[in-house]
This record gives sequence, structure tokens and C-alpha cells, in this order.
Amino acid sequence: MKKTLLFLCLLVLSSVAFSQTKITGTVTDQNQVPILGANIIIVGTNTGTVSDYDGNFLLTVNQEPPFTLQVSSVGFQSVTEEVTALDQDLLIVLPEGDKLDEVIISASRTPESVRESPVTIERIDARDIENSSSPNFYTSLENLKGIDVNKGGLTYNSVNARGFAGFANTRFVQLVDGMDNASPALNFVIGNFLGVNELDVQSVEILPGASSALYGANAFNGILFMTTKSPFDDQGISVYYKTGITSQEAAGDNRFYDFGIRAAHKFSDKVAAKASFSYLNGTDWFATDYSQYTLNEPGESDFILPFRSGLAHDGINIYGDEVATDINAVAQSLEAAGLIPPGASALVPSVLVGRTGYQERDITDYEAVNGKADFSLNFRPFNNSNTEIILNSRLGFGNSIYQGASRYQLKNFLLQQHKLEVKGDDFFVRGYATTETAGDSYDMRFTGININRINASEWFGTYVGAYLTGVTTGATPEQAHAGARVFADENVTLQPGTPEFKAAFDKVTSNPDVSVGSKFVDNSKMYVGEGNYNFKTLLNDAMDLQVGGSFRRYSLDSGGTIFTDYDGPIEYDEYGAYVQGIKKFLDDRLKLTGSIRYDKSNRFDPSYSPRVSVVYSAGENKNHNFRASFQTGFRNPDTQSQFIGLNVGRAILVGSAEDNLDRRLPGTNLTGRDAYFDSYSLASVTAFTQSGDPSLLVPVQTPLVEQEKVSAFDVGYRGQLDRIFLDINAYYNIYDGFISSKLVVTPRSGSAFDASGIGDLAIGNFDVFQLYTNSQADVSSYGVVTGLSTKFAENYQVGLSYTYAKFDFDQASDPDFRAAFNTPEHQVKFSFGNPEVFKNFGFNINARWSDEFLWESTIANAIIDSRTVLDAQINYAIPKLKSVIKVGGTNIGGEEYRSAPGAGSIGSQYYISLTINN
Repeated sequence: MKKTLLFLCLLVLSSVAFSQTKITGTVTDQNQVPILGANIIIVGTNTGTVSDYDGNFLLTVNQEPPFTLQVSSVGFQSVTEEVTALDQDLLIVLPEGDKLDEVIISASRTPESVRESPVTIERIDARDIENSSSPNFYTSLENLKGIDVNKGGLTYNSVNARGFAGFANTRFVQLVDGMDNASPALNFVIGNFLGVNELDVQSVEILPGASSALYGANAFNGILFMTTKSPFDDQGISVYYKTGITSQEAAGDNRFYDFGIRAAHKFSDKVAAKASFSYLNGTDWFATDYSQYTLNEPGESDFILPFRSGLAHDGINIYGDEVATDINAVAQSLEAAGLIPPGASALVPSVLVGRTGYQERDITDYEAVNGKADFSLNFRPFNNSNTEIILNSRLGFGNSIYQGASRYQLKNFLLQQHKLEVKGDDFFVRGYATTETAGDSYDMRFTGININRINASEWFGTYVGAYLTGVTTGATPEQAHAGARVFADENVTLQPGTPEFKAAFDKVTSNPDVSVGSKFVDNSKMYVGEGNYNFKTLLNDAMDLQVGGSFRRYSLDSGGTIFTDYDGPIEYDEYGAYVQGIKKFLDDRLKLTGSIRYDKSNRFDPSYSPRVSVVYSAGENKNHNFRASFQTGFRNPDTQSQFIGLNVGRAILVGSAEDNLDRRLPGTNLTGRDAYFDSYSLASVTAFTQSGDPSLLVPVQTPLVEQEKVSAFDVGYRGQLDRIFLDINAYYNIYDGFISSKLVVTPRSGSAFDASGIGDLAIGNFDVFQLYTNSQADVSSYGVVTGLSTKFAENYQVGLSYTYAKFDFDQASDPDFRAAFNTPEHQVKFSFGNPEVFKNFGFNINARWSDEFLWESTIANAIIDSRTVLDAQINYAIPKLKSVIKVGGTNIGGEEYRSAPGAGSIGSQYYISLTINN
């Protein structure tokens, strides 16, 4: 019996073996350079593999010859190869591709060549990442024409296009494999915090400008798509390790390291899986701007006072100096208590004195950490079909610094996404959930404030006593103030590094009540479902007709520390649907696209977003492509605009959702209704303070925030002239109801509409609120982006681009409105490189110049200086080890620059990396 079973098993195995066909081969370019990651697929099936570092591949199939292989790689022309015999060994040469033939998906939600795209598009792939001079692919996006990356820190970078930038960029969307990467509570992306391990990047595509017609709310200034590699097509284990230093005058030289791994395996033609992990650890850029920014009129740079210029100096990166009081009142209290001699209070002037604050480096360790993990299980249940079921989980965790109305230390912050998706050639349906946990995060401003509040009365009492000693022993008032501060700091102030300071720090940062603590609490969630179907096949390719829709639910849960959700989570929904048709005429030279989308939030009126575009390809080889489009975009007010209730020290942020107005605001007895409907304009209060004339005061009632809309006109040319690739784009945007913030001053006990409010202002009995509303002024932006690239002497590659960006806004029509365009008017970018100068050796250089511009934000307004930045790298391949060694540096000129006032100055970064692709 055992012999019989053994015979049967051997018979089965031998029959399987005899039915299998093994095809081996090598894929190279026309210069016989191996191509890594080329896709080799049997035509008509989903069976395939990819080439390894040496360009070699092995494909084992249960199919008898003859059959046809299709071989493709980004940047090369696809070729087909006939397999006619068992155990065939192939040499496949891919000709260099025409950039116009590169396939993209994001512009129209359907595969199309670059030449057919109705809008401008920027793109990088795995080869670009390999040749990048940046230490990570995400920051390398700033080398693309028309794309800005605002650097808030080593692990926090904000991508933007076409102006109105910020670290909290709610006008720009980022998708990873179709999932919105935005924080559920904040409604904006925290860089690549929950993004992609660079080993798993298939492609990155950026659509500058409005994209609401297909992608809904917030795809307003642009949308970034990151697509990862499929475990069916890209198998094996890849590893990278990078290390080096960050160099900054304030922080010195600090080591960083970054490593990652990706593993993928196809168990059969129906089942595959992958997992990836990366981890970065380094020292963030120190923020050491200790100047005081005294609020100026919107549209202008704030006045800047030097460090410790006054007795109540409030430095932007100093925390706790906001704790201030009139020292004459303190002296009177001491005199009444018999602690100083009678009449001594008369020697103490009635001036505001602020405590000595803590520098930012005193209340953060500047440790930058980002870990990312991604797990995917993929099923292709049907033979000869691309229908795929994907289970995917993605995690991002670590430490970073976020700058908004204040500076926040994100400590042990966790974001995660979980997705189930079914997709095929003509459809997709996906559902996913995003959750976040703030961990041990805290507000640095209130950390300093509340540490200093612990012994504030003792400090001010000591200060007054020391001041009296000084003036009664012959010191001038200036000398007495200086001596009093030193004495009070030495004897009362908790000194960083001591156990007493550590105990106070831990106590404050673990308490979410901003009156005594600074902890940042957030357990918000976002649930999304969406789908799309393309009827092209059913219509026998007569036209491309797509319909789709989406549903989104927000659940805000900050325990009352960010939003007014102290009585439970706040939930609201958004949903939408769209239809798009694409038709080609004139031998496929003329392509017309039309689409419209309907969106509805349960708190706002419906919104319709149409788009029409035309593309015409001229020339014998369709190498001259002209495009024009008109579309509208919209964005719903973000979660903060609707529900925030946050005291940031200089102002209290107030959302304008109707059910947010009657909730008590932190640190005051006022409500949102008081702030929106019973306040004075900031400009008039400033004028009153300077002149004392109450007739200058202007009572204001601020309209509640509504949707913001844009009408976008876009024209461009994309073409290839011999060896020169040229792309020119011009745009003009008209905004309706531009969402921004304005500052108002609200009397605490009186009314802005009678004398009681003036009385409150006179004695300082008021609060300053930052409100969210829509500007009634006309706001428009326009610009031109042009880029060209070419090759010479075989492999030398040169690129040059110029970006002009401008906006129009009449400040006089809305004096308290801050447009926050935050974008240089002129930018020039240059690249030069060769991936194969000689065998296995390559290099790349990137240079960027931008002129000065005004940065407007809640934290401060300031002129950002012009800058020139140079990055470079050299690389050497070791084919036997399937490895690449890269040595490079960013900002190697060493001249530090900053992205925004309050942020750390960006120094230089030098690195060496080893990447192994197996």
C-alpha cells in the first residue's frame, strides 16, 4: 500500500514537472545596461514576474508554448517576445521610451498616456528615487517644477502647489493606494508620516490645481498620489540603510539613521503578500528665533523686536514669557501684607513685567522619529482575470514638531489605516478607516506658561523685593530691573535639567486642561467608502464613461482639548457622486473630456463641480500636444473651522458650526456666539489703543464659515522637439468665499454695541478670538510653470524649470483678512546628472532658487529671505551584491534658511546609503 501511494505521488509530481515551462532571460536597455524591476507578463493572463538587479528573470508557468510575453518598464517602450520552446533563454532589449508615452492614471481615473492628459502632471518613479540627491524621496518632490515642499522639521514636510501654502495644508490632498492620508482631526496630511517606504514606491504623481470634479472636497490646490508595488509583480526582499549627520549652527552636528525593508512573495497565481517597515531617527532642526513679532496689519510683515527688548518680551520660540503682571499691583499687595516697608510700593513703577520664559530646546529633546509599517494580502481569485481583493493595513508612528497657531510636540503619535478593496480592469470598490492617537503630545507654549504659573506669585514677589533693593541702593531703574530678573530667576525659576523642573514638566504635559496643563489629546477617526465603474468595455470602447461615488464620516474625539467635544465625540458626514465621459475624434488626435460631481455635507448646501477639457495632438508622431481645461473646485470648511475651541495663548480659536456657537470656550466665560456676533474688529481696536479715540472702534458681526469655491482655467503645451521635452502650463484661479481666519476683540462683560464694551477695552477686560469665515473680497491667483529636459552624450540628463506665481487681493476691502499666499513669486530649479557616467557609477545635482516672500500665519507674519539651495549625490553599483552605494548631501552650500517664521532653520544634511534589491 505504501509503495502504491509513493508511486502515485511521484506520478503526480512528475506530471506537474513535465507540464511546467521555465523561461529565463535578461532585460537590458539599448546600452546593454540591466533594467531592474521590468515587468514580464504572459499576454492574456495575470501571470508574470519582474527582473532582478542584474536584469535577470525566471518565469515558471503551467502552460505549453507557444505564448507571448509582454515586457515593460517605466521610461522604456514595451516590447513583446514569442516563447516557442521549453526552457527558453531570452535576451530582451527595451528601447528608450518617449516621455509622452508614459502611462498615468490619476488625471482621469483611467490609464492614459502623458500626451493625452487633460491637465499638467508631475511624476517620479523608482528610477527617479534611485537617482535622487535628497536623503528621502518625499523631500525630493521639491525638485519638480511648480511643486513646493515647506519643511517644518526632519520628519514633517508639507507638499503644495499654486500658492496658499502652510504646514496645515487643508487645500492639498494626498492619497496612498487610494486612501486619504489626512489626519482625521486636523484634515491635513502630516507629510510622509503615514506614507510609503521608499522601497515600495511604484510611482508618485502630482496634479497641481483643482481636482474636485473627480476627487471631491479639498482637492483644491492639488492632489498627490503614491502607488505602491504589487506583491504579484515585485517579489523578493529589498533593504536599505542610511546614516549621516544633520548640521545646524544652533544644534551642531547630529547623527541620524534610517533603515527599511520590504518583503513580497507570490505563493501562487492567486495569492501574494507583502510587508514593509522603515524607521528613521535623528535630531530635528532647532527653532531659535527668539524675536518678538508685534502684530502688524494683514498683508505686511510684523514688526520684529530683538530678544529681551522689553520687560514683557514675548519671543516666538520662548515659552512661559507670556506670564506677565503689573509689578506695582504686586508691590501694593506685598505692602498690604506687611512684607515690604510702608510706602515702598510708590517706588515700584506701574509697568508690565513678564517672566523669563524657557527656550524651546528646554522643553523638547528635538528627537525626530518616524516608523512606518505596511502589510498587504492580495488575492486574484479568477484565472485570466485582473480582479483582485486586497487587505491592507498601514501604520505610522513617532515624534515630530507641528507648527500651527502654536508649536506642538507630537510625541509617540500614532496614525493607522485599514482597507478592504476589490478592483478590476473596469472598477474598484474600497472601504477604509483612519484612526489617530496623540500619545504623549503636548503644546509647547502652554508647557512653558503653566510651568511658570506654578510659582508665579513667588517669582513676582521676589522680583519686586530685588527691584526695591536695587533702587534704594543707588541703581538706575534699568539696572534694578535687570538685577531683579537675575535674582528671581536664580532663586525661584525652575531650572531645566533639575529634578524639580522634570517633575513640573511631567505634571504639566500629562494634564489636558490648558489652565494648568498642555497635553494634546486626540482619538479621532475617519471612515471612508468609495467606488468607481468604467463602462468602456460594455460600450465596446466607443467611449470611456465612468461613474463613481464616495461616503465619509468624521468622528472627532479630543476630550474637549482641541474641539468643543467635552461632552462626547462630534460626528458629521460627507458624500458625493460623479460621472465622467471621454471621447476621441480625428484619428484619436482630439480628446474631449467632460465630468461633473455632486457633493453634500450634512452641515452645508450641495456643491456641483463640473470640468471640461480638450487635448489636441499635432504633428506626424503626435509630438505636439495642446490642452485646455476649465473646472471648479470646492472645499468644505475643515474640522477646525467648524468645531475648534482651543486657547493658543495669543488668541482663542473658535469654529463656526451652528452647534459649536453656544459651547463655552476655554479660559473664558464667553461662547462662540459672543465672539462671532458681539466683537470689535482688530484693526479698530489697534487704532483705539494708539489714539484713545473710542469713535474709531468698529463693532463687527462675523459671518459663519461656508464652502470655499474656485473656478480654474488651465492651458498648456506638452511636446518633444527632437531630444528636448518641453512642458508649459498657465493657470488663472478665481476664488469665491475664500476661507481664512480673522482676529476680533470681544468684551468679557459688556457689549461691542454700547459703552460697556468700551469700558471693558479700557481696563483690559476682553479676549482675542481667531474666527473662521469667508472673505467677501475678490481673491485670484495666476501663474506660469515651464520646464524643459533633454539628454546629450547618451546618458547626461539636464532639466530646467521656472515658476511664476502671483495673487491679487484688495486688502482695503477686507482689512482683517489674511490671504496667506505664502509662495515665492519667482522660482528656478535646475538638475544635471548621469546614471551611468562609466560602468556602475552615476551622479545627480539639483539646485533651487526662490526669491523672498511674505509668510502670513496665526503665529507670526514675516518676510522669508530669498535662498539658493544645492543638493548632490554620487552612486556606485555593485552588481554581484545587487547593491547601490550612494553618498550625498542637501544644502551643501551651508547657508541656513527657514520655511516660515517660528520654524527651525534648515541646515545641511550629509548621508551615505546602501540599498540591496534581491
